[in-house]
Amino acid sequence: MLGGLAATGLLRRPPTTNFYRLQHMDGLFGGVAVQHGNNKPKSLHKTRRTWLPNIQTVTLFSPLLDRKLTLRVTARVLRTIDKKGGLDNYLLLTKDKNIASPLGLELKQKMLAKQKPTTTVQ
Repeated sequence: MLGGLAATGLLRRPPTTNFYRLQHMDGLFGGVAVQHGNNKPKSLHKTRRTWLPNIQTVTLFSPLLDRKLTLRVTARVLRTIDKKGGLDNYLLLTKDKNIASPLGLELKQKMLAKQKPTTTVQ
């Protein structure tokens, strides 16, 4: 009985959206992801909810690339950039697995290519 209704297209699920997928966004997120869980009020009636990361759009200057970059970053990564002394130091001194962003790794490769080699001849 259900097969006939599904075949005619009357029973369809609405399309799901991947709006909160951070993997598809360009930016520096530092491994932060969307979290899912339950609201649990005093009545103990659990309802599903989503916690989104604090993503900000900022413009940062890179002296090594000699240009301004408009990036989407989390507040945690922004504090880390400030602590390390700028965008260049953050990308160059942070391990690739902690950057966890295709855009961040691409910027790091550009910075390493532009960085002057420090070889000394004796």
